[in-house]
Amino acid sequence: MAAPVVWFEIAGRDLDVLTRFYGDLLGWKIDADNPQRYGMVDTGAEGGIPGGIYAPGDPVGEYVSFYAGVQGLEGYLERAERLGARVVQPPTPISETARVAMLLDPEGHRIGLLEQA
Repeated sequence: MAAPVVWFEIAGRDLDVLTRFYGDLLGWKIDADNPQRYGMVDTGAEGGIPGGIYAPGDPVGEYVSFYAGVQGLEGYLERAERLGARVVQPPTPISETARVAMLLDPEGHRIGLLEQA
């Protein structure tokens, strides 16, 4: 029942500043040309995982997180709560075949769980 890391996300106040910084520092190609202004990250590295950069605004705040791929999303959330986590985003569809949920671990770190059909 291991859950691999399948996505990372960086959220902050200024998308342009973040995309320029990570692009220049790490050589990432970041495409935010979409209606959501969500910067899809291509690290260009073999064996790396994809990710995204965006500026969500005040309600979500700023964070760096990772997403683990799971099956049985609700069960993982129940177990996480028993282990001291707090669910901050319930299961939410992000496509016809995928749902995501976010939680804060016992020390407040934001973690995503991604379930794909």
